[in-house]
Amino acid sequence: MDDYSWLRIPASEVDRAARELLGWRLTANGVSVRLTEVEAYSGLGRDPASHAHRGVTGRNEVMFGPAGMLYVYQIYGMHFCANVVCGEAGMAAAVLLRAGEVVDGLESARSRRPAARTDRDLAAGPAKLMQVLALDRRANATSVVNGTGPLTIAPPSEPVPAELVEAGPRVGVTAAHDVAWRFWIKGDPTVSGYRRHTPRRRAPS
Repeated sequence: MDDYSWLRIPASEVDRAARELLGWRLTANGVSVRLTEVEAYSGLGRDPASHAHRGVTGRNEVMFGPAGMLYVYQIYGMHFCANVVCGEAGMAAAVLLRAGEVVDGLESARSRRPAARTDRDLAAGPAKLMQVLALDRRANATSVVNGTGPLTIAPPSEPVPAELVEAGPRVGVTAAHDVAWRFWIKGDPTVSGYRRHTPRRRAPS
């Protein structure tokens, strides 16, 4: 199997694709990050947490393929997050790049995240990861595998051993938040902190 075989994993098994991505190296704008945490999303109509759950829109159309493209979206009107599209075209499976360890370009990463208290916090979250890589909406719908986009990804010399991969509920979603499709490398200090979803209470009328 080639290095990008995870791209062809059926969309219904997007959780397996997410596991495969742990340990991969992301490189953009002079900084490289080793992925330590990811999160899987399916667009098959049974994952209400997915942006593609209700079908194609102008915002999410890149999620429907082809595989190997980057889906970038904005949160809170100021931060960006990125997903790698995988699976069959038209099925909208994607893996959120949640956190990682800066392994090259440390000084540049520090300059982009001056608020980070320690180096392990530089990319410990999806928005932080995008900041250290200096990526924004302009990276949307670009390839991460053929060298034409600002972000490239490369496999580790050795895959992360299965016994070091842990799974748990997803973060920051209002639906299907208990689905254990968040994966991380056990004991790695760069994994983001987990906060359980708490439904908002309506103000009394």
